[in-house]
Amino acid sequence: MNIAELSIRKSVITWVMIVLLVAVGGSSFFKLSWLEDPEFTIKDAVVMTPYPGASAAEVEEEVTNVLEKAIQQLGQLKFVESRSSRGMSQVKVKIHDKFDKHSLPQVWDELRRKVNDAQTSLPPGAGPSVVNDDFGDVYGIYVALTGEGYSDAELHEFAKFLQRELLRAEDTKRIELYGVRKEVVYVEMRREKMAEFGVSPEDIYRSLAAKNLPVSAGFMTLGTDYIPVNPTGEFVSEQEFGDLLVSSRGGDSESLVYLRDVAGIVRGYEETPNTILRFDGKPGIGLGISAVAGGNVVTMGESLEKRLDELKDQAPLGMELHVIAMQPEAVTTAINGFLVSLAQAVAIVVVVLLIFMGLRSGFIIGFVLLTTIMGTFIFMDMYNVTLERISLGALVIALGMLVDNAIVVTDGIRMKMEQGQDGISAAREVVGQTGVPLLGATFVAVAAFAAIGTSQDSTGEYCRTLFSVIMISLLLSWVTAVTITPLLCNSFLKKKEKKEGEAAKDPYEGAIFAAYKGFLSTCIRFRWVTVGVVVGLFVVSIVGFGSVKVMFFPDATRNQFYIDVWLPEGTHIEETTREMARAEEYLLDREEVTHVASFIGGGQIRFILTYTPESSYASFAQLMVEVADSRDIPDLLVSTLEDLEEIFPQAVINNKAFLLGPSEGGKIQLRISGPDPAVLRELGMRAEKIFRSDPVSKGVRNEWRDKIKV
Repeated sequence: MNIAELSIRKSVITWVMIVLLVAVGGSSFFKLSWLEDPEFTIKDAVVMTPYPGASAAEVEEEVTNVLEKAIQQLGQLKFVESRSSRGMSQVKVKIHDKFDKHSLPQVWDELRRKVNDAQTSLPPGAGPSVVNDDFGDVYGIYVALTGEGYSDAELHEFAKFLQRELLRAEDTKRIELYGVRKEVVYVEMRREKMAEFGVSPEDIYRSLAAKNLPVSAGFMTLGTDYIPVNPTGEFVSEQEFGDLLVSSRGGDSESLVYLRDVAGIVRGYEETPNTILRFDGKPGIGLGISAVAGGNVVTMGESLEKRLDELKDQAPLGMELHVIAMQPEAVTTAINGFLVSLAQAVAIVVVVLLIFMGLRSGFIIGFVLLTTIMGTFIFMDMYNVTLERISLGALVIALGMLVDNAIVVTDGIRMKMEQGQDGISAAREVVGQTGVPLLGATFVAVAAFAAIGTSQDSTGEYCRTLFSVIMISLLLSWVTAVTITPLLCNSFLKKKEKKEGEAAKDPYEGAIFAAYKGFLSTCIRFRWVTVGVVVGLFVVSIVGFGSVKVMFFPDATRNQFYIDVWLPEGTHIEETTREMARAEEYLLDREEVTHVASFIGGGQIRFILTYTPESSYASFAQLMVEVADSRDIPDLLVSTLEDLEEIFPQAVINNKAFLLGPSEGGKIQLRISGPDPAVLRELGMRAEKIFRSDPVSKGVRNEWRDKIKV
């Protein structure tokens, strides 16, 4: 095989590679998982243990301490922190950052074994403990169901219907309900009647406990049929509870009385609901919808919208769904923004290179850039790299670097061909000279982001796709620079033909090259002055860097912010609801605000990866405020805080914008430990006073909260 045949075969292979990169890359782009934030592993679990009737001190001593000692035997443990309140123990377990989504399930299994082994050491009446490690799901679609004139039970029934039907939508994993108020039947004992008939509370408890229990009554043979016997008499309404016969075992003889003769039966709702949701001042139920792992949230959103359209005829008149958070819209906006940025980048590269390198060179490098991006999508699909804000940001960052290798190769070949060299030999010479140096420079550029990609903390995990995408795209840009670029240069750049007797023209004798050469020569001649200027600029840059605002993750651009309201400890959840009605009225009166969703009682659904829900507190409420223009949020954060602190002087209020990255708790946190609770509380109050004395501080509180009446 001669050199010409070999060159033709290589050209064919390269053209096939170009077609495959563009075609398969475009297909891979639409197959990628589209999310708002990267998939992120929450390395926390909470162990909940009820201990009805026990004081906070008893819960701590008899339950929390026992569980903490058992949990601390975990080798993977980073730390534990607990909250002991009346009747309930909560132990938060934090695992070391090095454990990822593949190894954590085994860690949680070991945690459950430790907790189960400790159950025998708990006092009578305590437990069983429940381990909740399901914090990783992000419910990217979060809507509120309201219905004016409908009862809580009717809203709940339709919410359960939607929960069941919407699970059939594509890429939907789970649907959680928030703000459900359970229906109950109250049996209100009449003490005087109970004394008259000789009925004790235990008699009523025993009779109720034996009712509505499924018990096998056996089977009956009837001819050739084998028929199960189904006992009747189960209660289907609260009125039938009154027909329950209660056996009195007091005194010398046993008697039977109807429950309605010794107690009142009333159907209602839990007197103290765990959580309450309100949207624009109307009570409702929240539905949080999460996507399957590796799923496309945009596809899920489209499928849910189609499914809701199919179900609209079955929706009760007057019930409405209101959007609290809609991740598919944010993802679609981000993807469209990237496509615009990609088009702009290619256009800018082509225009700039048209000016400095000519029409053909500009189009060659622009096409190589587009091909490299398409190839990057192929490898992202192969390695399950999702398309979200971090990976999109990485692609935007890489756009300016992806053309560097192609520019060096194209310019070198162009210069050689202007000197009269043919395209094949020029490509072979330029790639031979620059291939290895360009590969080294590419590795240096990739290594600049390695600290982020290899970090074991939460920030590193969140930003890992930044490193992955930049590494893939830059290494691929080197491959396309030494393969596709020489082929395109040979095909589209013209060799300059020399006339007989014409002297070879130096391509570097132009005005720009001459000026640049003179500048370099001057810098080398006065090398110490040059070094001094560089060192001076370096010192100035360091000093100037100290004046730059430091923030690893910027605020999000979403048109929402949230307000945390902590009323005094011991406040009933219904009172918290009434107070939030006043806050909603104030916020909805502001012209910048479009909607307000109130989550009362804590225990919120994680609808954004970077949002950390608060634990359950009856005295806690969170207001999600939606505005027409996100640029109004900085001013609203200042004005709403001042106004709400004036409206609720007894509350601790803190408002926050959403961040693009992991965040939890306050900016400054102080932990004081010691054996004496009284001393700890006194030191905590002194610390709070110091924090509050700072004029820019806000939302100062301690985790022990206030003392409450008993």
